[in-house]
Amino acid sequence: MSTVQILAVAEEDINIRLDRWFKRHFPIVGHGQLEKWLRTGQVRVDGKRAKASQRLDPGQHVRVPPLPEDEAPKYLVGDRARPPVDDKIARMLQDAVLYMDDDVIALNKPAGISVQGGTGTGDKHIDAWLDALKFERDDRPRLVHRLDKDTSGVLLLGRSANATAKLAAAFKSRAARKCYWALVVGVPKMRQGRIDAALAKLPGRAGEKMAVDEDEGKRAVTWYRVVDSALRKTAWLEMEPRTGRTHQLRAHCALIGTPILGDGKYGGTEAFISGTGVSRKMHLHARAVRLPHPRTGKELVVMAPLPEHMDKSFEFFGFDQADAGKPFAAFEQD
Repeated sequence: MSTVQILAVAEEDINIRLDRWFKRHFPIVGHGQLEKWLRTGQVRVDGKRAKASQRLDPGQHVRVPPLPEDEAPKYLVGDRARPPVDDKIARMLQDAVLYMDDDVIALNKPAGISVQGGTGTGDKHIDAWLDALKFERDDRPRLVHRLDKDTSGVLLLGRSANATAKLAAAFKSRAARKCYWALVVGVPKMRQGRIDAALAKLPGRAGEKMAVDEDEGKRAVTWYRVVDSALRKTAWLEMEPRTGRTHQLRAHCALIGTPILGDGKYGGTEAFISGTGVSRKMHLHARAVRLPHPRTGKELVVMAPLPEHMDKSFEFFGFDQADAGKPFAAFEQD
């Protein structure tokens, strides 16, 4: 048997979930084994009991229980071996760069690509491909936040540990503001308003799906407005989440009776419009992010153009993107 290990979280693992930290550094440890260790207190973070979903920060210490010698992989950090990034994927990521300076890279994440690894993704996710975004530097950039697999739009990366920490702190403190565009099926009864409904993860085999739960859920607040609508069939919403819950916008849109177009997980069959030829992909796009620059403190605003399937849907319904005006302006007084 190996001995108990107390391991410091590396800078490149900023804000990673504890279960994904184990998957990255100890891939032989299954999820069931990890959950057992967590229940029995054998895995701890800074000496305290932890949950699989807990986010880690550089400098924290994780207690790893003993492993059989033939199953005890080395703790891999820094320049651990990674498979080379396919040239086509590298070009795709480089072409998706919206903004870059010495501290920040902003990508227009394509819909359909996961940000981090998970069930069924293997090494086909942005986190595994970040070597393609070094741009002559020795260090790979680091993820600052996440977007759902089927959500497109602005995704920020830090080009140093210090920049990443400051960017992540801006998201955690809500100094960062996020503007989303969505097409929904139907039109909300109120043209502008606030959705304030606590969300909790559904138990059992529902997968990573959230539901309104005012007793056990965490508070979730979304401001929205209808920019335009078409024949009562669909509406173009601009939304700003004031909290960062999993699937918050998707669950909130379904709650008010207007599921996001293409979001069968939350809207079922009602999330699709038949007989139109409109794409069945999810129509949710992280349009803009506004936050203090990690070095200068000056306001940084990054905007992402619509993905092809949403651009075609806008054209089909006759929506003019110029009608949205300046991002965040509609919610400045809220």
